[in-house]
Amino acid sequence: MANIRQKILIVDDDKNICELLRIYLEKEGFGYLICYDGETALEAIRKERLDLILLDIMMPEMDGISLCREIRRFSDIPVIFLTAKGETFDKVLGLDLGADDYIVKPFEGKEVIARVRAVLRRTMPEVEKEREKIIEYENLVINLSNYELVIEGKVFEIPPKELELLYFLASHPNRVFTREQLLEDVWGFDYFGDSRTVDVHVKRLREKLEGHEGEWQLKTVWGVGYKFEVK
Repeated sequence: MANIRQKILIVDDDKNICELLRIYLEKEGFGYLICYDGETALEAIRKERLDLILLDIMMPEMDGISLCREIRRFSDIPVIFLTAKGETFDKVLGLDLGADDYIVKPFEGKEVIARVRAVLRRTMPEVEKEREKIIEYENLVINLSNYELVIEGKVFEIPPKELELLYFLASHPNRVFTREQLLEDVWGFDYFGDSRTVDVHVKRLREKLEGHEGEWQLKTVWGVGYKFEVK
C-alpha cells in the first residue's frame, strides 16, 4: 500500500494533553511530533514535512495566536486551535488569522480525530485526494473515487457500503476492529443499526474475494471483530 503516513505537530505546554493527543493520533495511524513551546514549534515547522498542527492558545512566552501569525508568514499548513473551556477566545479572530478549526478542552478522542480528518480532507490538493482514495495490493484494487473493486484485473459490481467497509479495513492493514468500531467509522456516528450488519457485509465481501487472496486476507478475529491481514 502506497499511502503516506500523515504527520501531525502537537504544540501545547501541558505534557498530559500532549500525551493524550499522541495516543489518539498514534491509534489512528498518524505520525506525530510534539513541541512544548512556540519557539521550538516554529523551528520544527520550518524543518519538518508536516500535514497539520494542533496548537494550544494559552502558552507562556509565545502564545498560539502569535505563533499562528508567524506560521502564516511562510506556510499555509492547516492549523487547529486547542482552547480550554471558558477561556476567552475570539473564534472570528482565530479563523481570520488563518486557523482552519478549533477544539474546546476537555475533548473526546473521536472529536479530535474527526476534526483532524475533516481539515486534512478539506485542505488536501485535489490530485492527492483522488490518489488517497485508491488502495492497491497484489491482485486487488479498491477505488473509492469511482466505487470500483478490481480483482485480478476484473471489475466487480459491489454495493457502496461493502466497498467502503473493505476500503476502511484495507486502509488499516493488520489492525483488528470490533463491530462497534466499524459501525462508527464506516456507517457513521449517527447510525443506530444492529452490529450484525457488519457480519452480513463481511460475509458478502468474502464471497467476492474467495480464491483470490494472496498476500492479503479478510479475517475474523474470534471474540473481537475483523481485520484485513497482510503477510
